[in-house]
Amino acid sequence: MGMSPTKPHLDQAPKRVTVLGSTGSVGANTIDLIERNRNAYEVEALTANRNVTVLADQAIKLDARMAVVADPDCYLELKSALSGTGIEAAAGPDALVDAAERPSDWVMAAIVGSAGLRPTLAAVRRGITVGLANKECLVSAGEFFVNEVRKNGAELLPVDSEHSAIYQVLDFDQADKIRRIILTASGGPFREFTVEQMATVTPEQAVAHPNWDMGAKISVDSATMMNKGLELIEAYHLFPVEESEIDILVHPQSVVHSMVDYVDGSVLAQLGTPDMRTPIAYALAWPNRMEAPAPKLLLEDIRTLTFEPPDAVRFPALRLAREALQAGNSAPTVLNAANEVAVERFLNKEIAYLDIAKIVDQTLEGLDNKAISNLDDIAEVDLTARAFARSCK
Repeated sequence: MGMSPTKPHLDQAPKRVTVLGSTGSVGANTIDLIERNRNAYEVEALTANRNVTVLADQAIKLDARMAVVADPDCYLELKSALSGTGIEAAAGPDALVDAAERPSDWVMAAIVGSAGLRPTLAAVRRGITVGLANKECLVSAGEFFVNEVRKNGAELLPVDSEHSAIYQVLDFDQADKIRRIILTASGGPFREFTVEQMATVTPEQAVAHPNWDMGAKISVDSATMMNKGLELIEAYHLFPVEESEIDILVHPQSVVHSMVDYVDGSVLAQLGTPDMRTPIAYALAWPNRMEAPAPKLLLEDIRTLTFEPPDAVRFPALRLAREALQAGNSAPTVLNAANEVAVERFLNKEIAYLDIAKIVDQTLEGLDNKAISNLDDIAEVDLTARAFARSCK
């Protein structure tokens, strides 16, 4: 149940950084900020899954010391692209861990999915500052991951806009004075759809988020509101609150990124335009602040901010996530793995949109809830849940 940050210290520039998942949405925005502040940062390592062209271009532009591609089949292509640059090329899951273990002051953990767990954990075990954009570390690994953060004295800075907002307005020294934290959600593109309309939703519709520019998987999670369910689990591990003290409100304008409600009646919120470069900049420059190119927030132009409770019938993923958190042990790991498989099957047009939550529910019901004590336990549960979810009709 939550962590408290250590007292910040001012780092001397340039800060040496590694970006795990540099070609994805969060990674690319991180690269954009580094490029705008070249004198403040030195790049140690960059990693990608298969996008060799973009990875090599980033590594060359930023004079990175190392570039890693997760897919071993892409190694020769990467090596060729970096030939003559002096940049070390590597490939494979173990090479991702090696990149995280290289000497850097700050690591952006932006690998999407469970593949990001081992390299992020490797960075944490160095006791450095980690910008966390990978949900699975806290959803799948939960208590195990948080214990590793504490044990190694690492600093965990949330990069999700909602958790970054809470981090910025939460008084960790008076955690007992928090009444609740409130995660806001855009509601996604289907907020006003009926269940009947949702039944015919296509992958093309689901990835078209109304406010945020995100990858396909995250966009689908936003549409089903599973992303908010995963963020609920993350918030429980990040902040000193109980599960019952975490609420969710739908806020279609995506201006108020989250709030903290205190016992004296004060509700503190962080506001901003929906641009991921704002929370990334906060984590990248922490404990200072840096210039970011996000559009200026003009409340006089927006005029109206609205909030409403989420519809539990149309968005069953929220219930499933809360029940998994309450169950503990392997339930959140199963939830995450089953959701990844279900979303992939939906994007491949193997199942209908409403089947995503049904498959997650079936997987949670069909598997025993087991204790989690190490990475092997997590990997075993993850594989079992994926296989079960793939077999669901």
